[in-house]
Amino acid sequence: ELQLVESGGGLVQAGGSLRLSCAASGFTFDDYNIGWFRQAPGKEREGVSVISNYAGITYYADFVQGRFTISRDNAKNTVYLQMNSLKPEDTAVYYCAASTRGLELRTDEFDDWGQGTQVTVSS
Repeated sequence: ELQLVESGGGLVQAGGSLRLSCAASGFTFDDYNIGWFRQAPGKEREGVSVISNYAGITYYADFVQGRFTISRDNAKNTVYLQMNSLKPEDTAVYYCAASTRGLELRTDEFDDWGQGTQVTVSS
């Protein structure tokens, strides 16, 4: 059974940093693109970043460009999201998701999801 488990969320002041982890199990991790999404209260889930299988090609949403970095360690079946210069508007539940399809940051491109980890940025 494919499982994705996020961790690393928490409360941080504006300007601070957090590193989220997405630990995967139950599937051939190397074959999958992994994406990070987020959902704030009352808003739709939106794509944050994605990293491809094998080559590790990365894409970012414009609103995190230059602040967030996605990476993967295939030996540990884990994807990371390093978040720097956090802003209050980054407050959301962050989800990781897996896909064998494209690299577009669209929720319908991803079939399997974790339960999410809360990130709260105080002003």
